[in-house]
Amino acid sequence: MRNHCRQFGILAPLLLYLSGCGNSNLDRSSGGLRVWAHAGQAAERQVLEQQVKRFNRAHPTTTVQLTFVPEGSYNSQVQAAALSKDLPDVLEFDGPFIYNYVWQQNLIPIDKLISPAVKQDLLPSIVQQGSYQGRLYSVGTYDSGLGLYARRSKLQAAGIRIPTGTKDAWTIAEFDRALVTLAKTDPDSPKERLRQRQVLDLKLNYRGEWATYGFSPIIQSAGGDLIDRHTNRTATGTLNRPQAVAAMQSVQNWFNKGYIDPNIDDAAFTSGRVPLSWVGHWAYKDYAKAVGKDLVVLPLPNFGTGAKTAQGSWNWGITTNCPTQQCQTTAMKFLEFLLQPQEVLAMANVNGAVPGTKSAIAKSQLYAPNGALRLFSAQLLAGETVPRPQTPAYPVITSAFQEAFANIRNGLPVKTALDKAATTIDIDLQDNQNYPNPIAPKTSRETSKSIELE
Repeated sequence: MRNHCRQFGILAPLLLYLSGCGNSNLDRSSGGLRVWAHAGQAAERQVLEQQVKRFNRAHPTTTVQLTFVPEGSYNSQVQAAALSKDLPDVLEFDGPFIYNYVWQQNLIPIDKLISPAVKQDLLPSIVQQGSYQGRLYSVGTYDSGLGLYARRSKLQAAGIRIPTGTKDAWTIAEFDRALVTLAKTDPDSPKERLRQRQVLDLKLNYRGEWATYGFSPIIQSAGGDLIDRHTNRTATGTLNRPQAVAAMQSVQNWFNKGYIDPNIDDAAFTSGRVPLSWVGHWAYKDYAKAVGKDLVVLPLPNFGTGAKTAQGSWNWGITTNCPTQQCQTTAMKFLEFLLQPQEVLAMANVNGAVPGTKSAIAKSQLYAPNGALRLFSAQLLAGETVPRPQTPAYPVITSAFQEAFANIRNGLPVKTALDKAATTIDIDLQDNQNYPNPIAPKTSRETSKSIELE
């Protein structure tokens, strides 16, 4: 297990930390519930703290104890807690890591716990991301949107067609022509030779998962993918197929021709240096403040098989450390509280994300019909998004693709970079015998039922 084990090499030093933050005097027998969440934006933390207080007031026989865990090393710290058997009852986690957690038997299925009405109200993308091997393991109060932000006046002045949705998204040929046209009309001073052709922001100042979330849709739009999803047993022939190579060569060409602003100050778009920015929903607030009514949100380009975009964000699940029916019922009661429309909107209104339920979207100023970010919710509602690979191998897949993107950016031949990534993924799959399906831990309801039948 060369690659699989390597990702957990930093766990031991974290055990001491987690033993300190995980232990508590919470009395589970009286309805106590331990909950871990990622320490994201301050506004998100404040909302979640208020939600916990509201839940505790509404349920006096239950005490939810909330612990925030640093976001940068969140997955590693969860793994450390799993090794020390100190997971909380309810766990928040970045969506694509769910499948690895299930494979390690750290989560229980919740499809027998969640009410049908609440499940029906969830976005299809939330259900899709939270499902593994036919069972539902997680839910989310919000999802994400990815696209292109543009200054409408710049496109109009350059005579560039403005798409209205995914069905008429720019083809890659159109997008390339748009970059050429915008570069020719770039108003930067001739003295600033290095910036003269920079017209596109790819958020190169972001790190980690951004590379996979932001740019794997290019591969998928071209007809490739990060792994063969029919078998989940190989990336070779899918990640590095000719269409995928050609698509990423287009990206490398943007770098080679100087179209990409390095965006070290994270102000390429807001300062007016570039008219196009490739980024997610979270940028809208700052962009709208800087650009006003000139801001337009567009789908990503079509690289051959239709415009594709990403999905997925932080989700909630119930861990195997919550083994009793009382614990699991209380945990689901808490999650269903977070999924009430007013609670979904309380969080979405501060982080700008797509509300995770249909009822909340209908009440959202940004994502309801005619809302400024309707494109993002429409893509999720219509199933036009692509979840990141639903396999326990995902931590290795994303690491390999992040390295490939960095190599492509730095000039390595695209096929060489994608071949290397595919080989890394395939080695991990082989080392782990293609991650054979574990026996999913049963919920207390299922255990009780099986005992009655026996």
